[in-house]
Amino acid sequence: MSTTSPTADWALCGDTFYRKTKVYDAIFDQDLELENHIVAGAPYGGAIALFRDEDKLRTYRGTGATKPSIDIYSLAGKSIRSINWDRGPIKGLGWSDDEKLLVITGDGTVRCYYDLQSDFTQFSLGHGAEQHGVKECRFWLTGFVALLSNNSLVAVTQYHDPRPRLLAIPPKADIHSWAIIPPAYTLSRSVEVLLAVNETIYVVDSNEAEDRVLSNGPFKYASVSPNGLYVTLYTEDGKVWVITSDFQNKIGEYESKARTVPKDVQWCGNDSVLLAWEDEVHMIGPNGALLKYYYDGWVHLLPDIDGVRIITSDLCEFLQKVPDATEDVFKIGSTSPASVLLDAQDQLEKKSSKADDNIQLIRSNLPDAVSSCVQAAGQEYSVHWQKQLLKAASFGKSVLDLYSSDDFVDTCEKLRVLNAVRDYQIGLPLSLQQYQRLTPDKLIQRLMNRREYRLAIHLSDFLRVPTNKIYVHWACQKVRNSTSDEDTISHAVVAKLASKRGISFETIARAAYDEGRTHLATQLLNHETRAGKQVPLLLSMEEDEIALDKALSSGDTDLVFFVLLHLKKKLPLAAFFRVLTNRPIATALVESSAAAQDTDILKSLYYQDDRPIDGANLLFAEALRQTAPQTKSDKLKLAAKVLSDSKDATATLYKSTCQEAQALIRAQDALDRDIGDSGEGQQRFTGLSLNATLLRLLSLGYGKRAAKLQSEFRVPEKTWWWLRLRGLVATRDFGELETVSQQRKSPIGWEPFFNEILAAGNPKLAGLFVGKCTGLKAQERAEMYVKCGMVVRAGEELVKVKDLEGLEELKGKARAGEVGEVERLIGQLRPRR
Repeated sequence: MSTTSPTADWALCGDTFYRKTKVYDAIFDQDLELENHIVAGAPYGGAIALFRDEDKLRTYRGTGATKPSIDIYSLAGKSIRSINWDRGPIKGLGWSDDEKLLVITGDGTVRCYYDLQSDFTQFSLGHGAEQHGVKECRFWLTGFVALLSNNSLVAVTQYHDPRPRLLAIPPKADIHSWAIIPPAYTLSRSVEVLLAVNETIYVVDSNEAEDRVLSNGPFKYASVSPNGLYVTLYTEDGKVWVITSDFQNKIGEYESKARTVPKDVQWCGNDSVLLAWEDEVHMIGPNGALLKYYYDGWVHLLPDIDGVRIITSDLCEFLQKVPDATEDVFKIGSTSPASVLLDAQDQLEKKSSKADDNIQLIRSNLPDAVSSCVQAAGQEYSVHWQKQLLKAASFGKSVLDLYSSDDFVDTCEKLRVLNAVRDYQIGLPLSLQQYQRLTPDKLIQRLMNRREYRLAIHLSDFLRVPTNKIYVHWACQKVRNSTSDEDTISHAVVAKLASKRGISFETIARAAYDEGRTHLATQLLNHETRAGKQVPLLLSMEEDEIALDKALSSGDTDLVFFVLLHLKKKLPLAAFFRVLTNRPIATALVESSAAAQDTDILKSLYYQDDRPIDGANLLFAEALRQTAPQTKSDKLKLAAKVLSDSKDATATLYKSTCQEAQALIRAQDALDRDIGDSGEGQQRFTGLSLNATLLRLLSLGYGKRAAKLQSEFRVPEKTWWWLRLRGLVATRDFGELETVSQQRKSPIGWEPFFNEILAAGNPKLAGLFVGKCTGLKAQERAEMYVKCGMVVRAGEELVKVKDLEGLEELKGKARAGEVGEVERLIGQLRPRR
């Protein structure tokens, strides 16, 4: 097979060559009755899903065989998964570009099966789907459109975030056929639906339903090319139209002369159209050219981006347009440089001198020949011809002086990957174009979904792609499906993955927890190094205290707050505080957060921790923020009550302070009422400190009431004298101050009197207090007299200490009438001659 002529499976359709490559044979058991199944194929050579068509009769095989299921196979016929189905009739079966299976039921329920397993997510179409029922569905790579029985159209454009949207209202007439143009190929970037209604086509998008005014319907089939540029329409009288998707230009028309309507109509790439009957396929190429293919069994067409897969019970074939590079090399009679280079390679293997003659013949075009051989090798399925073409390219570039080998190396790498996954045991017959669109990461994901872990690891190493996700996927399947005890599973997984970098044990532990293996999940989480990954799962597992300890040990305060918030919402307050016991960091975080946001919790925390002083301080602070006297007093009373059960000396002092504060509030409230009634209470006493209250009373002239308060609250004598001094100065009661100057002693000394009175603008009265400042030096008293304008008195003070120099300086400060007196004083100190 490998050495067969590469053109053996070619056929000419008009002026274009097509090849039909047999990829796999004997893929299905004949008892499967493939003709009685709905078949849907994933893009890029992915899996195929089979579901028994309920509208067709089936062979009776006993009661055990009648249970409905969705069977998933590789294209080689290898069974991957069987999903039991009991949700009623299936109206839509399709695949996403990342190989998720979409199943839509008659009531509008959508299930999205991922990883080729039985796990799924589910959502509902809404928009009347449950009431009217789903009739049919059409899919593209990232979404689908559902046609309801009332002709409404519901579109879903994203599977990861499904938001079903109702399209514009179409006509109510019967719909003969319909197709979709994906959003990527429309000007509006919204999916467009082509509806064959009566004799015309309506184009429906999210905004309007527009009649394209055709007159040759009804159209039994409508199909859109992969690039969205062309539309095929199959008329009731057997004609095939190919027109542009804007319905402005008719590209071609073909008379099929078929007496029966085909079972399927699909595009083969963007160049030709396939009509499929039970065991016959017609290809219509440009200008109405025709090719016919015949099969021994029922045919299913599975379109892909660059061709169509033809599935029967016996074989899987890939039909596509022959790539330009391949045609350039292998076309019979070709004299292209690439064809000559391939012949030169053949002559070289035969050790013929013609090899050099061929090289010299194409010497000027040798770089293009090498490039064409490399490109053709990438398009080949036959390993033999891949090698021959690459040998030819290698021979050609060895002759060239300068040639970049990047394309050659890249193609060799891709072919090694493609050949590995095309093996029938894997069943992923990707073409080069499909592989490039799929990307290596998604290919490895497909291998993981098929549990081909060994090949996935080898390819990852070969392609220099991280392998950690492969090991995680293997471990998740291990914990889900292994029948061993949990300790054995844990030991096996850890032993396998302990030396691997970048392994997320949290993902594996979550898989174990989802399977109900809580103990195994806890064991695996102990090997997760990132606390941020451990904590959420531990909370889900209700391992609250372990989660809190992990968060605390991480040092991440945000993570600790996350756990604490979760616990606060979940637990009663008393239980929440018990969790904080012996965890001072957590307690401190709760305390700091509650102080700014929730003082009620802070009070409860202080009560739970037996911290009466902190609790009383909190109440005291609240009392200070109150404006109503009664509320203030109540808060203070409550603070005193909190402190009453404590035997701590500090608590006793705090209690006394609270009681005094209550008494002050009562006194201030009385002052507000009394003085306010007299019309002098523009400024309230409530809210002032004791000293400020006394000062205000003295300032307002209520000396007796101030003295009474001083006695009641045992204000220290020094404090009282300071307040009295400032009060008398504020009211300019200089007579009372003069009376005070006649007293013998002052608890605060006499200097404050001098300073305050002098500042109040009464230097004469201030001078009365200078002589009472006996603790000062004569020079200091002299300076004070000078400030009062009493220069002579200042001189007398200096004479007492015989300060002649000071007197000389004082003479310069004296007024005209005082100079003589100062000189007289100076004369007293000068020695007589």
